[in-house]
Amino acid sequence: MQRRAQSPTGLSTKEAERLRGCLEDFLASTDARARIAFDPVEFPHRYRDERDIEVSGLLAAALAYGRADLFKPKVDGLLKRMGPSPAGFVRDLDVPDARKLLEGFVYRFNVGTDVAVLLLGMGRALREHGSLECLFVRGLEARGSWHGALDAFTTALREVPMKPLRAALGPERGLHHLLPSPMGTGAAKRWNLFLRWMVRGPDGVDFGIWKQVSPRALLIPLDTHIGRISQHLGLTRRKDLSWRTAEEVTESLRALDEEDPVRYDFALCHYGMSGVCPTKPVKENCARCALLPACSVGRKTVGPRRGGKGRATLRMVDG
Repeated sequence: MQRRAQSPTGLSTKEAERLRGCLEDFLASTDARARIAFDPVEFPHRYRDERDIEVSGLLAAALAYGRADLFKPKVDGLLKRMGPSPAGFVRDLDVPDARKLLEGFVYRFNVGTDVAVLLLGMGRALREHGSLECLFVRGLEARGSWHGALDAFTTALREVPMKPLRAALGPERGLHHLLPSPMGTGAAKRWNLFLRWMVRGPDGVDFGIWKQVSPRALLIPLDTHIGRISQHLGLTRRKDLSWRTAEEVTESLRALDEEDPVRYDFALCHYGMSGVCPTKPVKENCARCALLPACSVGRKTVGPRRGGKGRATLRMVDG
């Protein structure tokens, strides 16, 4: 029996070609700009200066957990109080000003002290390295791996004097959730999301302002939507939201686009967020989906098809 040709990820050559075609059609039919308002990337899109984009982007990504309608007002409120230049604000930030900004701040796991560490850490990075990019690249060169670079990055951001902060704002509560150090075995979705914004593009969603890091090195920002859809498309068989799963999904995507493996992330994530591709499949949606030829769940849901009706990606709604 002749064995089928396979990519390094386990996809056969034929499967990879079919999936690439489906994803390209899907991407071409997606109005990404219309979804920016439903994504935390909307916050750095308010700014033009690259340092402001970095700082506002990291703050937005760090707090982007839970429901968007809950975390987005928190990010919006902080950025408005930080003035027209978030980078200038954190560069000059001291503990008394952090107290003025963050006294009484609470969002789920995090309190003002946690966020103050992030802001003070970014300010120190800008003063000492000139940009958050330079701090990240320093860690990447020292550690030699993406996981190691992220660990070095978050560890450096946490190097601020805690005693005066605790005296001003009280004890930290969810600092490890906001700035994990050590990084651990989780997928680090929010951090990989921030890095996607900074490194790839510009394409109307991502900014591409970090020139010292290649998009080839990016890791998929793995969340429940990407994890589920990735299983449907055969990008992974793993069901956990771990770093290893993110690596496996990304490796599969590299078989489709080696230079820019996470280019499909925004569209696929919002396909799940919008409700068009829900946890429980909807037959009518699956039948019209551009991803149907490559989707195991969609094909099972739709069943045998007759005729030659065209397929189109459904319009995403508010999600």
